[in-house]
Amino acid sequence: MTSYEKYCACTRLAKESAAKGGFSPEKIRVLAVTKNQSAETIAELYSNGLREFAENRITVLEEKAKTLPSDISWHFIGKIQSNKVRKVLKLSKILHSVDSLELLRRIDRIAGEEGVAPELFIEVNISGEESKSGITSAELPALLECPLSCARIIGLMTMAPFDSTAEEQKEIFSTLKKLADSHDLPELSMGMSNDYETAAACGSTIVRLGTTLF
Repeated sequence: MTSYEKYCACTRLAKESAAKGGFSPEKIRVLAVTKNQSAETIAELYSNGLREFAENRITVLEEKAKTLPSDISWHFIGKIQSNKVRKVLKLSKILHSVDSLELLRRIDRIAGEEGVAPELFIEVNISGEESKSGITSAELPALLECPLSCARIIGLMTMAPFDSTAEEQKEIFSTLKKLADSHDLPELSMGMSNDYETAAACGSTIVRLGTTLF
C-alpha cells in the first residue's frame, strides 16, 4: 500500500470515528507529518492532491521548501524557539505549538514585520506529563486575552502520553474539547498515529499522522 493509499484509509477511519462520536466527518482532516521523509516522498503525495504537510524542525523545512511547490501549506508542529520565530513564520502558515504568552507576543510582533498572518494553536498540557510542553488550562485565558495585530488563535493542541490507555486518551481529548468549546475555539489539533481514531471521536479537527502513513 502506498503512502497515499494509507492516507486515504486513515482519512476514512478518522471520518468514521468522528461520526461515531457525534461530530461532523467533514470537519476533520488528516495532516501528513513528513519530518523523516524525503522531498521526493512529499512530492509524490503532492501529485495526488495533498497540499498540507507538517514539519517539526525549521532547518529541515527550509531545505525541503527550496525544492517543493510554493503552494504547499506548511504546518509547524515542533517546539518554537524564540530565535527561530522569524524563520518559522516565513515558511509556515499554521503553528501548532505556541506554549507561552511571551512566545505569542513575539510571534505577533514578527508576523507584523514580515507581513504575514499566521494561524495559531495554543498547546495545552492536559495530561500534566512533565516531558510534554504546553500551558496549563488555568494559564489559557491570559493568552486568549492578549491583543493580537496579525496572528490569530484558531484552536488548541495537545498530546496524550504515548503509553496511555484508550480511556486515558479519551479523557484527555474530551477535556481539551470542552476547554476549546468554553472559549469558542473551533479547531482542535489532537491525535497522532497511535490514537487518532480516539481523538477524532472526541472532536479533533486535525489529526497529525507520520508513522501510520510511512
